[in-house]
Amino acid sequence: MTTATLSFRSATINDVPVLVQMLSDDPLGSKRERFETPLPEAYITAFNAIEKDPNNELIIATIETEIAGFLQITFVPYLTYQGGWRALIEGVRVNKRYRKQGIGKQIFQWAIERARERNCHLIQLTTDKKRPDAIKFYESLGFQATHEGMKLHFDRLNS
Repeated sequence: MTTATLSFRSATINDVPVLVQMLSDDPLGSKRERFETPLPEAYITAFNAIEKDPNNELIIATIETEIAGFLQITFVPYLTYQGGWRALIEGVRVNKRYRKQGIGKQIFQWAIERARERNCHLIQLTTDKKRPDAIKFYESLGFQATHEGMKLHFDRLNS
């Protein structure tokens, strides 16, 4: 386990290349991300939309000045649960250099506290069934697979 203290901050436009590299740095991400120079404009467009939305936060965890990990947390209002808010976690990554050192747990502890600050009644996330280690990790944090998630992917080239 690491004894390093994490600092948390909002991502900046200058972080985007490192974040895309981290997103692409695993077997599933390498098939869907495009880490190249120059970075595809779609990533910059997405970052700008996230940054402008007060219910979206792209959060960086650093050790000194190095990015140790990140996640996106989105706050979503619902009519269900008496008009309750949920926090949705997406795009969680830990820098390869810092994996298996407790960084992911610290990032999630931060996210859970942030959801409480925003008066959310729950946090939800999805994880690919092809990521059994991630599933075990989320379960170790108290997450439960209470629902069956479904997705419908659109072919971006034909839309």
